[in-house]
Amino acid sequence: MQQLKINGGHRLVGEVRASGAKNAALPILAAGLLTAEDLVLHNVPDLADVRTMLQLLEGMGVRVDRKGTDVTLNAGAIVSTKAPYELVKTMRASVLTLCPLVTRFGHAEVSLPGGCAIGARPVDQHIKGLKQLGADVEIKEGYVVARAGRLQGTRIVTDMVTVTGTENLVMAAVLAEGRTVIENAALEPEVVDLCNCLNAMGAKIEGIGTSRLTVEGVDVLHGAEHTVIADRIEAGSFFVAAVVTQGDILVTHCEPHHMEAVLDKLREAGAQLDIGRDWVRVRMTGRPKPVSVRTVPHPGFPTDMQAQFMTMNCFAEGTASVTETIFENRFMHVPELMRLGARISIDGHTAMVEGVPSLTGATIMATDLRASASLVIAALAAKGSSTVDRIYHLDRGYERMEEKLRSLGADIVRVRA
Repeated sequence: MQQLKINGGHRLVGEVRASGAKNAALPILAAGLLTAEDLVLHNVPDLADVRTMLQLLEGMGVRVDRKGTDVTLNAGAIVSTKAPYELVKTMRASVLTLCPLVTRFGHAEVSLPGGCAIGARPVDQHIKGLKQLGADVEIKEGYVVARAGRLQGTRIVTDMVTVTGTENLVMAAVLAEGRTVIENAALEPEVVDLCNCLNAMGAKIEGIGTSRLTVEGVDVLHGAEHTVIADRIEAGSFFVAAVVTQGDILVTHCEPHHMEAVLDKLREAGAQLDIGRDWVRVRMTGRPKPVSVRTVPHPGFPTDMQAQFMTMNCFAEGTASVTETIFENRFMHVPELMRLGARISIDGHTAMVEGVPSLTGATIMATDLRASASLVIAALAAKGSSTVDRIYHLDRGYERMEEKLRSLGADIVRVRA
């Protein structure tokens, strides 16, 4: 078991490069199953979840060639259409192999997914849409088993906005016969990135970036080359670290137009922002102002930044509310923040955060991916030393975070417990 040892109280200053987006890379890697030709990807982050997805694809017979942030996939010789429990249990995004397998090969057997323990994230919308496209789907011994001839285009209206559901159903529709219309589609930049990659592979998707996607099915997709977008959540996490340490951080190779809701809230907190085409500089003097947030689907405030902003409010001069509407169990970081001296009370889906002048170092435990980032950020600004346990959560979504923070002046080191 690895830990992070952090001596807090250091002002973070400097420049850091944003990595490729985990939540964009994973569905695009799954899209490699849709063609027998090479899919060449750039800016793929080196993360535990990415490594798991590549291992999953290799087990199916996909040839994987990785050199740094470049990955080439070739699914011309698939030997299995099964995604086993042993891999899927660690990462919910494994379910993204379901629809590519069914639409191209007519069969898929994908274990019900695992991942972060932040609440129920059912795959019922994936299954409902796949059935509407003509597949026979059943749950059997913990697996989603789907069979189909060629899928048939149809109109799908999801019961809720679902990011992975939208991504899966788009990948099903690209090789279906006829036109598929997906209503209530997710608007997240990662969905847009997947659709752009699919179109580069020969798909015909219109309405990209809107809630209504129209897909004209094609007979076959070809190889393509695509660069994964920057990780807006990683960048946002560094912005918050700049605020709580009263620092000055320039994040390069990012996409500011993907982060407008977060940037607006940082301004509200009193941060000074300078924004370029692909960079953002965040400067802070003094304690932040309290900022209330409510998570909603994109383009609203993202649930994946909720924990980090709760940490920011722990240092604020005043009281703020943090309301979580996406996942019902995403306040597990609250007891850990309180171990550092935070003042937080929870009433249902809302946390009230009363800012304090400072937190004090302690041993704390990461409970999920984004919670782990919030705890690291809190420890960076706390007085004294902290130990963050169970950082395998952090490694699922943040590439070499301790190295990047150390380059900004943090006193942080990874150790084996």
